[in-house]
Order: sequence, then structure tokens, then C-alpha cells
Amino acid sequence: MAAALTAGASAGALAACGITAFGGTTGREDGPARDGARAECPGVPAPDGAKGRQLRGMWIASVGNTDWPKDPKASPADQREQFTRLLDTAAAMNMNAVFVQIRPNSDAFYDSPYEPWSQWLTGTPGKNPGYDVLAFMLKEAHARNLEFHAWFNPYRVSRHHDLKKLAPKSPARQHPDWVRKYGKGLWYDPGLPQVRDLATKAVMDVVTKYDIDAVHFDDYFYPYPEDGDFPDDAAFKAYGNGMKRADWRRRNVDTLVESLSGRIHAAKPWVRFGISPFGVWRNKSSDPDGSPTAALQSYDDIYADTRKWIRQGWLDYVTPQLYWPIGDARADYAELAPWWARQVKGTGVQLTIGQAAYRVGEDATWRKPAELSRHLTLNAKYPQISGDVFFSASDLAANRRGFAARLRDDHYPRPAVPPVPARRGGQAPPPVQGTTAVPATGKDAKDAKGVKVTWRASQGATSYAVYRVEGAKPGCAPVDPRHLIADVRGGGIIDPTAKPGRSYTYSVTALDRLHHESRPGRGATATAPEG
Repeated sequence: MAAALTAGASAGALAACGITAFGGTTGREDGPARDGARAECPGVPAPDGAKGRQLRGMWIASVGNTDWPKDPKASPADQREQFTRLLDTAAAMNMNAVFVQIRPNSDAFYDSPYEPWSQWLTGTPGKNPGYDVLAFMLKEAHARNLEFHAWFNPYRVSRHHDLKKLAPKSPARQHPDWVRKYGKGLWYDPGLPQVRDLATKAVMDVVTKYDIDAVHFDDYFYPYPEDGDFPDDAAFKAYGNGMKRADWRRRNVDTLVESLSGRIHAAKPWVRFGISPFGVWRNKSSDPDGSPTAALQSYDDIYADTRKWIRQGWLDYVTPQLYWPIGDARADYAELAPWWARQVKGTGVQLTIGQAAYRVGEDATWRKPAELSRHLTLNAKYPQISGDVFFSASDLAANRRGFAARLRDDHYPRPAVPPVPARRGGQAPPPVQGTTAVPATGKDAKDAKGVKVTWRASQGATSYAVYRVEGAKPGCAPVDPRHLIADVRGGGIIDPTAKPGRSYTYSVTALDRLHHESRPGRGATATAPEG
């Protein structure tokens, strides 16, 4: 974890940072447990799939070199080191997901046949950074068992007005008739079918080529209102078909969301699709179904009908950006969180909350290090809220006023398995077999001491949840989700938090990539070495 966070957190809160995971099978030759294999503990159920489940994530923004890479002129080796430090911050915070911006300005953090390499990688639009950036990011995230949500901006082209500053192969330079000047930047016109087709191709290129866990959009659809109306007269004249312009704009966004949802799930059913909209759909003053707020409205101002997307089942998850404090006069977090919980209830769409880590220290309210912790405490009252995502990674690493350490102490002292996506189906892998636990002498895995736990792999498993209780317990006993100490990929861990001379019993379950969890294998007991 970043030094600032380590310095600010208590020793107890950081205890789980020391868990070491082994890749592969730790040299075992017995092969994976296959479908149909007899469970070692057939009478013991899988852990409760709701208790303790949370998605805990952070956004890693690339536009403007916000989070990564901080310096586009840095060497590939330095860039890779910077990225892994951010992932280590997430892991040390006991998070389980990162949301990484890979298409910030109609450009790419991967070798795309449709769009140029991003300027945020090298400082020069279209310049090859010399390595497969997305493959590297995926490998490092998955090595830490962090879900990778690939974050795309569908319509933003640039933060300036000069097409000539774009890479020569940019679709915006090749098709300037697709582009509109608005505010301080350039935007593709969402009313053009060619624009929606480009966004779809960009997303599906990544879905088919890379092992991402989810496709993620943020709140940028039609641009936020600035001076005057968005200049889409030509597209409206060609495609409006007698509709009111506001309804037509919403339909354009709906069309992209619905189409992409179908395309993503047809290509890879396990890849989820989620959107992080502006936190207010409509104010109650505009619509009786709206929230008790007095803020900008995504439905009216950026033509994003987020509530419709939930009701139509086009999304697997929604992460509204609730970037206001509790008690805000315009948009009270304590009112918005339950409003969103009501919108997803019974739909199968997961709700996570976008949290404003970037605001910590901003004013009198945000100077209180416990403000975000209060948000998570409030969330616990609403079972529909299944986690939080923080903007952004640099703010968590900076740990201003100790807020990140406070979050970990209050809410994330142990790891958590993400919830099962209700809309994606699937089933648990076969139960783990052959769990062993032995004292770790210090010669294993970076000289770690404690208890070494290994297990036989399970066919179809992506990760393994490790549970620990004190003392020698029966081999086949129910597993309490509150005793989770690790969720890792590979075939074993070293647990350095085991206290010298004490005995512990470890149980292991297998999870698929959608977090369906198997029954536990037979538990194993070991005594941590003295000294």
C-alpha cells in the first residue's frame, strides 16, 4: 500500500495486507477436482451467498493523466510500476475491483484497428507506447484477484477544438462531419448511426480480444450543458422523424445502451455491462417519481434515462455518482441512497454507489475524515446496496486527513467476495479437495512466516476463498463468511497473521468468475510456528 495510507492506518486494519498468494498449483500433481467429483463434506452447504458480499472498487482515470499514467513521458517500466502501486493500494484496502479508463477520448489503451493509441500514454496522439498496455493491466489486476472493469467514454473526442491536434488516423479527423464543437471540447454527435457504430466496434473489439470482467460507462453521454444547446440540427433533421428533440436524444442514447448490452452478453455471457450515471435522474419538482433534490437532471440535461435502463434490464449494475455529503441542501446523500435502492429493488440489477474521494478536504463538511465512512454506514441499512466505488485511485493512495485508513478500519478490515450478478446465470465449480495446512518456516514465498495453506485446484474455478477459525475444529463444519481471510487466484496462501504458537483451522471454497461459491472442502488445522 502507498506509504501515506500505511502510515495513517492502524496495525490491526492492515493485518490482512500480508497474505501471500501462490500462483499455479504450488507444485501439486493431483490435478483439478472435476465436475461430478464427490464432495469431501457433502452435508455442509456453501457459505451464504449474501452475507459479507460487497463490491469494493476504485476508478483509475487516464484522461488528463489524472491517476495513471501520471507522466506520459515516463518509460514503460516506470509506467508499469506506477500502475502496480495503484493496484497494491486497492489490494491493501481489501478492495476487489478496479475501473480503468481505456478509451478516454476516442482513443485506445490497446492496439485498436479503429482508433489511435491514446495521447495520455506517450504525450503524442497515435504513438505506440511499446507494450500491450491493456494486457499488462489485466494480468496485474487478475494476479491480485481484482475484477477489471474496462471503462469507455462513448462520445468524447477531445478537450480542445483543434482537429489537427488529433492523430492522423483518428476517426474524428477522417470524418469531421461526425464531430461537433461544444463547450471546451469536441464531441461525436450521438444522433448519428455511424457514431454509435464506432462506439460499438470499439467496445466489442476489447470484449472479444481481452479477458475483461465488465464493460463500464461513466456519466458522459450528451455533454453537460454549457453555453447554448448542443449543435445537432443536421442529425435531428435527418433522423428525428417528427420526435421532440429531447425524446429523440434520449432514444439515441437508449439505442446504444440496449444494443451494446445485447452484443456484449451474446459474445461473452460472463462479461457484465454497467454504467455510472450522474446521481440525480430527475428532481421531484419535475417528476413525482424523482428524488427530493434540486440538482442537474440526467434525464433532462444529458439525455440519459438511467431509470429506464434499469427497468429494461439492459444493465447488470448501476453505480450512480452520489458525490454530495449527508445533509446537502440540494442533493442529500441520505435521501439519494435510498431512492436508488428503490429503483433497483426486484430488478436483479446490482446497485453500487459512486463515492467522492476526490472531495475530501474540500470544505468544512468534507474536511471531516469520517464523512465517507458515514456514507457506508448509511448504506448498510439498504440491502439493495451491494458496494461502493471511489473516485479516484490517486485520492485513496494520498489518504488525505486519514480518510482512506478510516474507511478500512471502519468497513474493510477483511476482504470480501463480490456479489453474484443476478442476471448472468452460472453455477459454482466443484468443491475444493485436499486442503493442507502446515507451519511456514520463512523459506516460503518472500520469507513469510505463519501458516502455509494449499489445496487441489477445482475445474472451472477462477479464485478460492480461504476461511480461518481459531483452534482445532472438525474437518467438515459450516463456514461463516465473516471468517474470510483471503480470496485469491492460484493454489495456496501463506497466512502471516496467524499468531505464533496458536492453532487454526482453514477451509477453502472455489468460486467461478461470477462468484458462485462451492461447498467447502475438508478443513485443515495447523499451529503457527513460534518465534
